[in-house]
Amino acid sequence: MKNKLIKSFDNIVFSAESWGRDGLRIKIHCNNQKQTSDWALDIPVSQESQTIIEQKTDSSVIINGKIKLELTAIWGHPIMMNFYRKIGDEYFAILREKEYPVIAHWPDQYFKKSDDNLKEADLRFEANNDEHFYGMGANETGGVDLKGCVIDLYQRHIKAPVPFVVSSRKYGFLWNNPSLGRVEFAKNMTRWTSQGTRQIDFYITVGDTFADILENYTSVTGRAPEFPEWAGGFWQCKLRYHTQDEVLELAKEFKRRELPVSVIVIDYYHWKNFGDWKADKNCWPDLAGLAKTLKEMGIKLMISPWTLLAPEGENYEWMQKNNAFTFRPDMDNDDPIFFDKQILRQYDPTNPVAATRIKEAWKRNYVDNGIDIFWLDPCDDFHEIADYDKVFYHIGPGVECHSFYVTQHQKNIYEMLKESGVSEVCNIVRNAWAGSQRYGACLAPHDIESSWKHMEEYFKVGLNVMMSGIAWWNCDIGGFHTKDYLSDDFKERMIRYYQWGVFMPVFRTHGFRPHNEPWTFGDEVYPYLQEAIMLRERLRPYLMEQMRLTSERGIPAVRPLFFDFEDDEKCYSIENEAMFGADILFAPIFRYGARDRKIYLPEGCNWIDAYTGKLLTGGREFTASAPLNHIPVYVRESAESLLKLFEK
Repeated sequence: MKNKLIKSFDNIVFSAESWGRDGLRIKIHCNNQKQTSDWALDIPVSQESQTIIEQKTDSSVIINGKIKLELTAIWGHPIMMNFYRKIGDEYFAILREKEYPVIAHWPDQYFKKSDDNLKEADLRFEANNDEHFYGMGANETGGVDLKGCVIDLYQRHIKAPVPFVVSSRKYGFLWNNPSLGRVEFAKNMTRWTSQGTRQIDFYITVGDTFADILENYTSVTGRAPEFPEWAGGFWQCKLRYHTQDEVLELAKEFKRRELPVSVIVIDYYHWKNFGDWKADKNCWPDLAGLAKTLKEMGIKLMISPWTLLAPEGENYEWMQKNNAFTFRPDMDNDDPIFFDKQILRQYDPTNPVAATRIKEAWKRNYVDNGIDIFWLDPCDDFHEIADYDKVFYHIGPGVECHSFYVTQHQKNIYEMLKESGVSEVCNIVRNAWAGSQRYGACLAPHDIESSWKHMEEYFKVGLNVMMSGIAWWNCDIGGFHTKDYLSDDFKERMIRYYQWGVFMPVFRTHGFRPHNEPWTFGDEVYPYLQEAIMLRERLRPYLMEQMRLTSERGIPAVRPLFFDFEDDEKCYSIENEAMFGADILFAPIFRYGARDRKIYLPEGCNWIDAYTGKLLTGGREFTASAPLNHIPVYVRESAESLLKLFEK
């Protein structure tokens, strides 16, 4: 093939293929095993440049635009990968396969025996001390820079690894493998492992800017659809609204206060039995009427059906008869999932029969009743973490396909909505994997603590999510688990959460507390929350401009400082500030009682304090005022017209 380089040695077949703009897709398999799926790289790609392939006695080269791979042999290992990025007219090394200094210490290359079909895989690259890594989805790592971190590749509640990482050396790397495994960004090597796979499959791309890298990556894994105008407003949510009357009165109170709200969310247990996939008539006698009334008030209604089924539910027997559940062979296909003192089963999104059943039920009972946005909670495998490697799906064993559960469920619901004529899709999801963005998925970590610690932690988590190609993101405003909701500490925390939430792609509050409406935290708190919501309204046109760039080019609306200021070395170490588009810098407050904080303004431009109008030079650090009524926000001098958005 003109765009593919293929090499064989022992029982290994190695191929490197041009993949989109400035990208290569590498596949390594053993004994001609067929890959189960193309996983995140199942979109046809077009080439923007001619592939150059050179084969010599001791080396081979493939070039696609600005990326080059050179294959060499060393110490009996016929394939050693060396990747280069073109800068000007020259190629510079960016990534090199791990070379061991003593041949006797060299472990098996690529695969270890597991069983006849699956193998453990191990891919190792040389470490670079000056390299920084960003992305990898939602993982608690304590920072934005992932250098030195170990990340287990499994999905759960507040953990959603997306195996795409962006390097400060200006390349992006996708481990196109949804299996259980691990990645180590260690001092002595970078190492990707899989517990069970049929082949190693990864994609690497380069760019002159970080925007180029994300644009290339999302061109081959898919881009988010057009962000709906309604999704840019305030979303009201809590655990939970129990009845139709309660939701209607809530909507009326927002209107009475002239407080904007775009979405009201009906959380779980709106059903009679798990897996009925419809609202309980005792609590929701006229769901269609409620959705219609709210629509007339300018409010969308979101609902949260789950993927678990109870034996007494109306779909359970059919699903069981048609083998539509995930299962564990060691339990003779009787695979109970325990939740809230109930024994349940889990639908298998990779099974076409199960997918058809859930699509039909959700369309009939929700979409046809006027509800066309969903909270996909859960959308990950609900088994115990220790059992993940024992679970089987229709498409294959969980050890191989674990994270594919996530994207396949999201795809099923996205397809159902589009087939039903829904033009705008924006679903909240608690987990994501590579490619989730193309299904209108907004990732939101679930069940985090309402604490200053988790608030700061998930600010950093969010920046890495948005560097992973998942540009629609939300964090429960206020945190979920709340122990101190009557304290002054909590009340101030809510104020600071809302002020940060203004600058999230999706502005949604959620929490497990008796009340979670903006006016329920006390008269001394409400004015601050009210102002945050009104500021968001004023910023919506600017937000929509940024979200259009996300859909068109894959550029996240919110990103770390270095994304826009890559030549400012200081920006790579700033992890508690962020850019909201290219022209607004914001800095949340993460400490109780704080009325100031340190700020760094990137060099290369001047900045204007959004609240005082003071002009400041870039490339400086100083202590900024942070009164309770706002967090520090700065506007590029060249975008001075945006200052009017911060005027009450």
